[in-house]
Amino acid sequence: MTTTSQPATTAIRDRRPLARVVVLIPTYNERENLPRIVARLRAAVPAADVLVLEDNSPDGTGQVADDLAAADPQVRVLHRPGKQGLGAAYLAGFQWAIEQGYDAACEMDADGSHQPEQLPRLLAAAADADLVIGARWVRGGSVVNWPLHRKALSVGANIYTKLMLGLHVNDATAGFRVYRTSALRRMDLSSVSSAGYGFQVDMTVLVDRAGLRAVEVPIEFVEREIGESKMSGNIIQEAFVNVGRAGLVHRSGQLRGAARRLAGRRERWHRL
Repeated sequence: MTTTSQPATTAIRDRRPLARVVVLIPTYNERENLPRIVARLRAAVPAADVLVLEDNSPDGTGQVADDLAAADPQVRVLHRPGKQGLGAAYLAGFQWAIEQGYDAACEMDADGSHQPEQLPRLLAAAADADLVIGARWVRGGSVVNWPLHRKALSVGANIYTKLMLGLHVNDATAGFRVYRTSALRRMDLSSVSSAGYGFQVDMTVLVDRAGLRAVEVPIEFVEREIGESKMSGNIIQEAFVNVGRAGLVHRSGQLRGAARRLAGRRERWHRL
């Protein structure tokens, strides 16, 4: 089932078939998880290429990624100087995908929480969308092995984001995504300010403000079994503050627009 979350505000453009697809996998200390997720991805979507965005992990993930690339010409590695945040990694991956002429760039975690076997459904939905979100908090979506407080935090964050920013997306913080590179070219990626998971919200806002079409496809999200989560209090605080700041700007703009329309009506009324 696919949920239309954002009707395009511009005329629907001719969307070409996705002939070339690359899956972006950011890594930091994921040496055990990376071979597993790459193997599953290559089996699930054999035509897709893989770009590992490696942030100079001290546990040797970079060497593991290089070994995978040496054994498979469809796997590439983009080595980065250090841990600079999820957003910076994906932005570098988007730029690489655009430069290499891909039709779509996908986001996928290395820890197995995003199941590669579900990616074909997201790619199918991209036939008539600029952004496809693998959503947890829509009908048919689910989360496995999360404690109640973690679910409450995620649901609350998405409700907060939806109310503050006026988005038509139910899971704006989700990280399992497919972007058409034609859409990425139309977006002001330089305006993205969040380094952590708030990056997903920033990107969703850009899609919305650019009049692009986003849809949500329900997925089953599975909490990692190996390694430690990258979520931290600082990341949560960054997302909360950035959404609040953007929300105030958005709502203030709406109020100013409403005031101008009201003043225009009054002026026309006085002319009668």
